[in-house]
Amino acid sequence: MSDDVRFFVFDVESVADPQLVAKLRYPGEDIASNEAVARYRGELIEKHGSDFIPYTFQVPVSVAIAKVADDFRLLDLVVLDEPQFRPHVITEYFWRGWEKYGQPTLVTFNGRSFDIPLLELAAFRFGVSVPGWFRAGAARGGGQPRNRYNTQAHLDLCELLTNFGSSRFVGGLNLAAHLLGKPGKMEVAGYMVQDLYDGGKLEEINAYCRCDVLDTYFIFLRTRVLVGELTLANEQKLVAQTRDWIKERSQRDSACRLYLEHWGDWPNPWASQA
Repeated sequence: MSDDVRFFVFDVESVADPQLVAKLRYPGEDIASNEAVARYRGELIEKHGSDFIPYTFQVPVSVAIAKVADDFRLLDLVVLDEPQFRPHVITEYFWRGWEKYGQPTLVTFNGRSFDIPLLELAAFRFGVSVPGWFRAGAARGGGQPRNRYNTQAHLDLCELLTNFGSSRFVGGLNLAAHLLGKPGKMEVAGYMVQDLYDGGKLEEINAYCRCDVLDTYFIFLRTRVLVGELTLANEQKLVAQTRDWIKERSQRDSACRLYLEHWGDWPNPWASQA
């Protein structure tokens, strides 16, 4: 079995840039940047029922990556630029790491709509060059990493489960994780990240991000069964091995400890017929 990294299963948490919000949303007004963010969130709630600020006004504050081998084993789980979590360094580390490991397949849940555009825009903002991702000289079509249907470059599990957006996946990552008996959302949810950040709770944000990546990894494994790259028996062996890995890691990793406390096994409907 090879320990070469073949997949980056990852998730991003981000927060609003308060100066940018104040400057662009309320030009000419004498308003503090934190007040501008609160005001904008209030306007979004009133208009859309959600106070989630568009990613174009945001910067990444947490990126967690599960490094996965060609045989789908989990090799490592890391967060970038710990413990400082600086947006520009996180962005640089993500794209340089992707290149260092030979451009592994990026695996996300709904990352085409959020995580990838956010990290592309962050690279634009912070002056990070990513020629391998954009491949300006490559022919159009499936060879372009950013092509929607190039699942060798980026596999968005939500797109796979919705036939590339032909339907809505109501319930999101949380629902998909619960179908497999995994924790899904626990003490933190995405809408809480801005307030956690404002309260200086970066560790909590990064623990949440790591747990989301673990959920995404187990969903990824089941999609490999779905498309015929793994047998169900082998997937269940990988799940058991990963649980042991999480248990060992939980001695020093609060996110793994929390995940293990909420662990659930997949209710196998075939077991009673065995």
